[in-house]
Amino acid sequence: MKKLTEQTKPVKEKDIKRDWHLIDVSGKTLGRIVPKIAQILQGKNKVNYVSYLDMGDYVVVINAKKIVVTGKKYQSKVYTRYSGYPGGLKVEKFSDLIDKKPEYIIKHAVSGMLPKNKYRDQRLKRLYIFSDENHPFKDKFVK
Repeated sequence: MKKLTEQTKPVKEKDIKRDWHLIDVSGKTLGRIVPKIAQILQGKNKVNYVSYLDMGDYVVVINAKKIVVTGKKYQSKVYTRYSGYPGGLKVEKFSDLIDKKPEYIIKHAVSGMLPKNKYRDQRLKRLYIFSDENHPFKDKFVK
C-alpha cells in the first residue's frame, strides 16, 4: 500500500507553467509540422497533461512564407469562406495565399487540428505566426 505522500497529485491551474517554443517552418511540409504545433498548444507534450485543463505552451512560428506542400496541392488546394449572403462565396488558391497571407494558411490548419471545445480560441491566441524570421519575442528564448 502506498503512503499518502507517494501518490500522484492532481494538476491545479495555478501549477501550470507555460514555456515558449520557436518553430522554423522553412522547407517543412505543412501536414507534418501542424500536428506538432497543435500538440504543443494543447500541452500534450508535458508529462502531467490532463484533458480538462488548458496546459499548452506558447508557440512562435517563423518563415511561414517558406512552408511547402506535397504533390499538386500548391496549385490545386483551395480555401473557401462564405459570408452568408447570396454570391458571398470566396475561393482562394494556396498559391495566392502563400504570397498574400502565409500566416492564415498555418493558423487555418492548426485550428482544424485542435479539438472543437471551449479552449480552442485560448490556444489559438498563444500561437504567433510570422512570414519571415523577424519577430518581437526574441527575449523569450534567450536562456
